[in-house]
Amino acid sequence: RIDLGLGRAPGSDPVTSRALNNDMSRAENFPSEVTELQTLLGPYNGTHPIRAIPGENTNVPIWLLGSSLFSAQLAAQKGLPYVFAGHFAPRFVYDAIALYKREFKASSVLDKPYVMLALPLVAADTDDEAQYLSTTSKQRVLELIRGNELWLKPPVESMDGLWSEQERAHVENFLSLSVVGGHVSIKHKLEMIAKQLEVDEFIFTNDVFDSEKRHRALEILMEIKH
Repeated sequence: RIDLGLGRAPGSDPVTSRALNNDMSRAENFPSEVTELQTLLGPYNGTHPIRAIPGENTNVPIWLLGSSLFSAQLAAQKGLPYVFAGHFAPRFVYDAIALYKREFKASSVLDKPYVMLALPLVAADTDDEAQYLSTTSKQRVLELIRGNELWLKPPVESMDGLWSEQERAHVENFLSLSVVGGHVSIKHKLEMIAKQLEVDEFIFTNDVFDSEKRHRALEILMEIKH
């Protein structure tokens, strides 16, 4: 499966983002650039001076990515599937998905809205282990808030002493849609979120320090699915 996700943000740390997006006016061109890309990936019709080879006529599925209402509205207008960045912008999740579904216009791509939700995931064999492993994700968000490098750090027994109360509130808000736990907890949380938000698919971030534990989290997801 190959999908193409399009968003306005570079998707990096603040320093890199500023370097890549130094012309902020380009964001205004995003809707027309999406249309142009759709043309390039569709059948050649002679209207564009450039031909995308081998992309031409592949019709690679295009998703619009967003963490605010802008991309939700654009995806609705173009009749494209929509991915909401719940892994870092949870406060807009309800409004963005509701707006997308309310204003959706059927297209040659979709006849009805289709939503994917990105969530932070820490799955383990027990709830306690998952909570322990999740401190890696908390430390990473803490470094993001502080403007530091975003390397994964080993989990810790307690976050006490590592953050201020204000920083703790910021981290917990950032990760408020986190799905953390063992098999039963993960399954329950995902079913609840899917029902509340009426999403069609999930995609996950998996900030677990140990690679074997990270792979195990994905195995648990597949076990829950089946």
